[in-house]
Amino acid sequence: MKITQAILPVAGLGTRFLPWTKVVPKELLPMGNRPIISYIVDECLEAGIKDICFVINHGKESIPAYFRENARLNEELRERGKLSLLNSLKKYRKANFHVVYQEEMLGDGHALLQAKSWVNSPMIAVLFGDDLFVGADSGIRQLINAAGKVPKKESAFIATENIPREMTRRYGIIDPADNINKNIRRVQGLVEKPDPSKAPSTLGIVGRYLIPRSTFDVLPRVQMGKDGEIRLIDALIAQLKKLPIYAVECEGKRIDTGTPEGYLKAVEMLGILDGE
Repeated sequence: MKITQAILPVAGLGTRFLPWTKVVPKELLPMGNRPIISYIVDECLEAGIKDICFVINHGKESIPAYFRENARLNEELRERGKLSLLNSLKKYRKANFHVVYQEEMLGDGHALLQAKSWVNSPMIAVLFGDDLFVGADSGIRQLINAAGKVPKKESAFIATENIPREMTRRYGIIDPADNINKNIRRVQGLVEKPDPSKAPSTLGIVGRYLIPRSTFDVLPRVQMGKDGEIRLIDALIAQLKKLPIYAVECEGKRIDTGTPEGYLKAVEMLGILDGE
């Protein structure tokens, strides 16, 4: 399946990383010699996705600026003979970046709605920045591969990980039905952050989706949760009766960068993987 568009919701305030995030977006925190967000964009490009939409808030313009061409810097690197650095920046030339603003923090579904008018593909990738995937295939690539193994009709695909049961209250959880193969399961229900005793499984959602364009029509009709947020999971629950939804248990290692503790572990892990 050919996926050409991806939405990256990165408008969050990063309150867990204050006071650092008063001046630097969490997505620009370094992982090695480059920021977290570059790994997400690279994941899109490696999967053949070149149209990328950042959902940001005012004050996070430095995120798209990181990927923008800087003629003066390019010339300086060329004059200094730092061609390897220059070539490392060129890979973003093949991407088409778009920016929309989320003026109010009203949930991940609300963030996606800000990009609705930009969407023109039948299937759209959604990548949240707190999760990075290390392995032979990225998270979004594994979803695309899974989409090629099911009947060719409108569907949605969700990346999952088998998590410890005591952690279910931190994740959206899949209620699985039939197994398509060892890694792909048809979904019969979705539950947001259930108590471990009530969780239908230990398959937690981990930040990668393929959703059909029809989901954007459902999102405005989803009732806001108790906290006043519009959530993607609620839109998918509303579509379950008519839309086949599949959970893909991703292979490889997922790195959580959403908390300071997870971020430190991620930095250490990437350093080990890179041989530092």
